[in-house]
Amino acid sequence: MTVSVILSRKGNDICTIGPDATVGDAVARLAGRRIGAIVVVDDAMSVEGIISERDVVRLIGEQGVGVLAEPLSSVMTRAVVTCTPDETIPVIMERMTRGRFRHVPVVSGDKLVGIISIGDVVKFRVEEMERESAQLRDYIMSA
Repeated sequence: MTVSVILSRKGNDICTIGPDATVGDAVARLAGRRIGAIVVVDDAMSVEGIISERDVVRLIGEQGVGVLAEPLSSVMTRAVVTCTPDETIPVIMERMTRGRFRHVPVVSGDKLVGIISIGDVVKFRVEEMERESAQLRDYIMSA
């Protein structure tokens, strides 16, 4: 199965923010949408960075609450690990585990088309295992 299957089930509603917005703006969106990360994009929806709630906590711990007035462009993670809609779920799971991050923006060409979280991936895998288990039970009962 591929990333596009997860996106088709969860939808392509993406919460983004521009690089000139402040850390405080990002925090307000994270809290308002109840999400763990927000993708920083330019006007053409190209990924410029990402900032997560973990990043915000680390920044406040290191620099104090004054960092909330800083522009995202000065604090965001610029080396964003992305994936494409046609990549497989096991590959993405491995990438997330190895990189120790929980959110992966999905890009097609240079344009952001979605974002998947470790929760999305785990939910998909659990549903997949439940389907396989039900199919095996049905097969055993019919044999």
